[in-house]
Amino acid sequence: MINHTGAIAAGVSVGALQTQSLLDALDNRVLLCHALELSRVGLITQSERVLSADEAQRFAALVQRRLDGEPIAYIVGQREFFGLPFEVDGAVLIPRPDTELLVELTLERLPPRGRVLDMGTGSGAIAVALAHTRRDADVSALDVSADALEVARRNAATNGVRVAFLQSDWYAALEAEPPFDVIASNPPYIASGDRHLSEGDLRFEPAGALTDHADGLSALRAIVAGAPPHLKPQGWLLMEHGYDQSAAVRALLADAGYAEVQSWRDLAGIERVSGGRLAR
Repeated sequence: MINHTGAIAAGVSVGALQTQSLLDALDNRVLLCHALELSRVGLITQSERVLSADEAQRFAALVQRRLDGEPIAYIVGQREFFGLPFEVDGAVLIPRPDTELLVELTLERLPPRGRVLDMGTGSGAIAVALAHTRRDADVSALDVSADALEVARRNAATNGVRVAFLQSDWYAALEAEPPFDVIASNPPYIASGDRHLSEGDLRFEPAGALTDHADGLSALRAIVAGAPPHLKPQGWLLMEHGYDQSAAVRALLADAGYAEVQSWRDLAGIERVSGGRLAR
């Protein structure tokens, strides 16, 4: 069976492993499915299946990685976002449900056959979700990381969408690009030294995608300041930010002359996205 060290013996049934584990039920089920290459339904229908030595060893290795704190998404190499599958690895952030609010707000403001830019795309989750939902749209995405862009390109291909990817340090490589109807971004916004960076899943995610190594607002300032030449008249700028940054981000937008400046709450009631419309 399973001992206190997390070791797993061959000859244990799938059903037993679903009920006896050092992990919580969801993590245990996900790792079992991954180790045995079974769907959730397959796991149920094969509950009497007995693990071979190789299967037991494979599952034990996954369990140990999780016990060491590694995020489930990195262990299995995938996370769902906006109803779509996304490959994830250590080069990109793990897409989170909170960010779906940014996608929804962007879709509401994207006109027919409109142009939209996802800045700091990472896994490509925002851009791919937009392109999948709005096949008529012209979707572009940029990131400074070549490794992240490789992941994003694979995710676009997996989900059958067309996204124009560009390696760029924010607006640096956009001089030849026509302006956009909407610019959306989930930039690094955790302040340097924040204790959350050394806790939970964040310990394993790329630091450069989490923190600006400053006060948490430097990337947001750069995006707000640089957006006007790249937005169409009356175009929208929408940005995800930290749970306590909405007032500061609204002030940045208002001081830069954006109109209709406001913040929107996520499912937890936290002001998670702020934005404004170009006032020209």
